[in-house]
Amino acid sequence: MARTFLRQVLDKADLLLSGKERFARRKGVTIGRDCRILSNIVTTEPWLITVGDRVTISSEVTFITHDGSGWLVRDDRGRRYRYAPITLGSDVFIGAGVTIMPGVSIGDHVVVGAGSVVTKNVPAGTVVAGVPARAVSTWDDFERKVRAWPSASDMHGTTYRERVDSIVEPPTA
Repeated sequence: MARTFLRQVLDKADLLLSGKERFARRKGVTIGRDCRILSNIVTTEPWLITVGDRVTISSEVTFITHDGSGWLVRDDRGRRYRYAPITLGSDVFIGAGVTIMPGVSIGDHVVVGAGSVVTKNVPAGTVVAGVPARAVSTWDDFERKVRAWPSASDMHGTTYRERVDSIVEPPTA
């Protein structure tokens, strides 16, 4: 028990000192290039998670690599276990509060909306949202909308506050 507590304290210190991406790599998560990880990737099987290139994982994202419900079924052979990998392709955005279930593979050029629960594979070029997550748009439509937003070069020479204030949208009713 003391050893477990000490391991947790050391892990927290490591996370704070090294950052979320480096911490996840050290734990065994495979992470591609140019990723932004804003969530603590905490799972008992980190080696089952693979993240492609140019992926953003927002805050409070949960990766579930095992199905603990199998413990409810017991017989003379004991409890049952199920583990499955999770794979994120490249150019993927995972919104805040998303839960990704065991065995899910998310293709390239995918956006997963905040609060979604991803229970099935997501094909490349799809925008999904909801509980459970389902297709709501295509990558092409998403890209077309985003290209209409101001770019970094449009706002050159301004402060962060000036940039945000110049493009902030009014609240929706």
